Amino acid sequence: MRLIFAGTPEFAQVAMAALHAAGHEIVLVLTQPDRPAGRGMKLQPSPVKQWALDHAVPVAQPRSLRLDGKYPEDAAAAREALLAAKVDQQADAMIVAAYGLILPQWTLDLPPKGCLNIHASLLPRWRGAAPIHRAIEAGDTQTGITIMQMDAGLDTGDMLLVRHEAILPTDTTAVLHDRLAALGGEAIVQALASLDALTHETQVLAGVTYAHKIEKAEAALDWALSAEVLARRIRAFDPFPGMTAPLTTASGTETLKLWQAVAEPLQTWAEPGTVVQADDSGVRVACGQGQLCLTQLQRPGGKRLSAADFLRGCPLQAGQRLVVA
Repeated sequence: MRLIFAGTPEFAQVAMAALHAAGHEIVLVLTQPDRPAGRGMKLQPSPVKQWALDHAVPVAQPRSLRLDGKYPEDAAAAREALLAAKVDQQADAMIVAAYGLILPQWTLDLPPKGCLNIHASLLPRWRGAAPIHRAIEAGDTQTGITIMQMDAGLDTGDMLLVRHEAILPTDTTAVLHDRLAALGGEAIVQALASLDALTHETQVLAGVTYAHKIEKAEAALDWALSAEVLARRIRAFDPFPGMTAPLTTASGTETLKLWQAVAEPLQTWAEPGTVVQADDSGVRVACGQGQLCLTQLQRPGGKRLSAADFLRGCPLQAGQRLVVA
């Protein structure tokens, strides 16, 4: 097919590359405007834009697609580009993956075969912006990819194809993201191969959950929670935003980032946030229920380190507290 593709991060770029490899022609790419990144905070193209530039595919980067919204000039220019892709390039469909903008009805109605979304969950569970993070945080053991015929709602359209993927006990968002990105590429290629024959399955209201956007404010550990919950959050928030805990020393308070941890039974009760043991096997901290064995930590400006390496540079003792003094 001849396709319009709308997406922004690496998850979307993997799917677009899979479509290209399968013989589909991408005639237009929509992606978010360049964002500042890196130490110099220079404007950087999204992974989707970079792929498009490397393959000489036209790119549009509207700040909005709403003709009556804050950036009507952006929306009007995008509409002209989309109409040209439909009329001049005879685009069949639009594929959307982690784009970051709401598609208004005029956009949904434009391609002859409509707009298909690659969503990283088993809908209707985890509609919304952060389905991979929230599935790990909730302790789900299964997730997957849903190919959906888009409508005006938030991930509410008919399901066309579903592929399952197990969530392993050690999965972080970064690791699971990569597996789901590859699976999403496979699933959209499979869906387009038999698009007219696919059954449209209406999403049921039972089981609807929303994967709200990850906020930096969620990074702070609440030691009053159970060790199981905190271990899941540490995996869910890797690589962003990373879970944090304050460490007060003689020279002041610094914020540690905690990247790997295992929930364990608490042998002897201690106030939540108290270090109960610290050795090469891990830093064990009391929680509201159980204890968290921290096995990978990071000091401000430093690298991620194993517990053994971390303790060589930052000795911790039983009785110290990882809470605000």
